[in-house]
Amino acid sequence: MRVFLGMILGALLLTAGVYVYDSSSTSTVANGETASANRTIVNWDVAASEWNGLKNRAQDGWVRLSSK
Repeated sequence: MRVFLGMILGALLLTAGVYVYDSSSTSTVANGETASANRTIVNWDVAASEWNGLKNRAQDGWVRLSSK
């Protein structure tokens, strides 16, 4: 049980660290070619869209399972 808790905590810490790093980075759109070294690691708009899609599919699946 501790191993799984450690994995979940590690994943959350990694995600939080990447978010903080990306939040402090500059955008390539704002600064042109000179910002190529400071590009963000994650495209957060796409990640949010995928997360919302996953939540919607999980809710639809739960409704389908609970209606049987």
